Amino acid sequence: MNTADAKRVLETALICSQQPLPLRELRVLFNDELGADTVKELLAQLQDDWTARGVELVCVASGWRFQSRPDMREYLDRLHPEKPPRYSRAVMETLAIIAYRQPVTRGDMEDIRGVTINTQILKQLEDRGWVEVIGHREAAGRPALYATTRQFLDDLGLESLNQLPELGTPTQQSSLLEAMAEAADAAQQQPALIPDADAAPDPSPEPELASLDPQATADDL
Repeated sequence: MNTADAKRVLETALICSQQPLPLRELRVLFNDELGADTVKELLAQLQDDWTARGVELVCVASGWRFQSRPDMREYLDRLHPEKPPRYSRAVMETLAIIAYRQPVTRGDMEDIRGVTINTQILKQLEDRGWVEVIGHREAAGRPALYATTRQFLDDLGLESLNQLPELGTPTQQSSLLEAMAEAADAAQQQPALIPDADAAPDPSPEPELASLDPQATADDL
């Protein structure tokens, strides 16, 4: 199979897939006759081929996918003028705490936010596929430890947690919350890619997000 045909096969599979495709699955397209480095090179060429178009090929935590470019968002929004309800600031702050301090318990989150975290907040994040329980802390009551998922990285267009921006000021923290809220909006408008979930308003108080030190750990709380 020549390069042009191989690229056409990759392009077709990626466009038709409703989920990101990891490299190992893309190699299956060619019965593993093409090595990982060769497939990566073909993907890089496809990225170049789509440079001037409104859709781009990107690599996220779960694999490779085609998605609309950010500057196309305002036009695509016109197809769906009635936007879904956005997550509350309390929900987004809780998500940010988990993302930067994981793994954390509910008690850790409450210490940072300074208020009791409504059970519905964590349920919303779990239902959305953004956080999950990965274990339990060896302490009284063995509280659950929460961490983010690959779906969370996919929705933010990231390959790993290392790509999260550093937080040093309240302005940076606010910008992150806005970015997460925009990702939540975009995710809710792509039912074919992301399972739907209710986003009911959160009734708990919404104080300003406490300072998150990226170098700190949950045990420092």
